[in-house]
Amino acid sequence: MSLPTTEERQEESVSCNAKRRQILDGAEAIFLESGYEGASMSQIACRARVSKGTLYNHFENKAALFGAVIEDLSRSKLAPAICQSHLTAITCAEAFAQLAERFISILLQPGPLRLYRIIVSEAPHFPDLADTFWRHGFGRTLSTMTQWIEFWIERGAIRTDDPVFAAEQFMALCQTRLVQRKRFELPIDSSEEQIRFVAGRIGKAFVAIYGTEAEQAAARQT
Repeated sequence: MSLPTTEERQEESVSCNAKRRQILDGAEAIFLESGYEGASMSQIACRARVSKGTLYNHFENKAALFGAVIEDLSRSKLAPAICQSHLTAITCAEAFAQLAERFISILLQPGPLRLYRIIVSEAPHFPDLADTFWRHGFGRTLSTMTQWIEFWIERGAIRTDDPVFAAEQFMALCQTRLVQRKRFELPIDSSEEQIRFVAGRIGKAFVAIYGTEAEQAAARQT
């Protein structure tokens, strides 16, 4: 039997990645519709249009699949928003306002809102679920956010000896006013204009805490 050629191996890799993408998309839809406990591997295989055998070839169990979905959401949505937010900013406060606007907009989307509710409601029954979310979701976003803050420290615009704590504070600020109320289905104006207004306040507040005197002065003038 002859060994597969390089071209054949590449085609197999592309096919494998396509199947994994199908599975992740199908799993995300089922988890958000049915919750973690209510979702079954059979439902996910059906939604992803793959056999259960193919599903288990990629993921050994539902917990592993859920972790992969969380990691995929973080990589595809949160991390890109964070990494690109400083590109069009003039001042540090404007950069953090842009970041807050994008972050808030993502958190207000139906998918992240439902995911948050799933974690909160089912974590007491499935402790590993919360740990998975923390490592692959919040933890990965926090790491990216910390690197982003370090970028501004290197530019001399932010001063802190604990960028991780600063990143946690910023992420907490982004969940005030709009996100927390929306999670509880309370009436709130979540229009683009309101998101931009809240994000602007967050950018100035963050710079007031961590910005240099020059950046704080620039923020007060806007």
